[in-house]
Amino acid sequence: MQIETFSPEETFELGRQIGREAKPGEVLTLIGDLGVGKTVFTQGVAAGLGIEEPVSSPTFTIVQVYEDGRLPFYHFDVYRIGDLEEMEEIGYEDYFYGGGVTMIEWANLIEDILPEIYREIRIEKNLEKGFDYRLITIEEVHRS
Repeated sequence: MQIETFSPEETFELGRQIGREAKPGEVLTLIGDLGVGKTVFTQGVAAGLGIEEPVSSPTFTIVQVYEDGRLPFYHFDVYRIGDLEEMEEIGYEDYFYGGGVTMIEWANLIEDILPEIYREIRIEKNLEKGFDYRLITIEEVHRS
């Protein structure tokens, strides 16, 4: 599925819709360049889960946990991961295979440990269509 958004508010609202529909144990991966709107989208997902506290990118902590919504929300930013051992040290499996919703920014860096089924969300800019234009591609991935 591909969706075009033309403002940060539309990107946020798409995230909110996905958060409202999210199910326990769901893993979402988020791929996109710096400044493309990954955090705005993630804030929308959190809002859709009913999380009211501010959500920011956990760049230096790797994972932020939010538990005040209808489901726990685990927000990973693995941009600074040196190797997969770091993910093992924080117990990633408890999050990926738990009862909450897991969002992983820069998930392409840890592909080897992603679950067999997850939803990939790719956000791309196209400046020819405007500064705030985003093409958001959402697809379910089944690894074998």
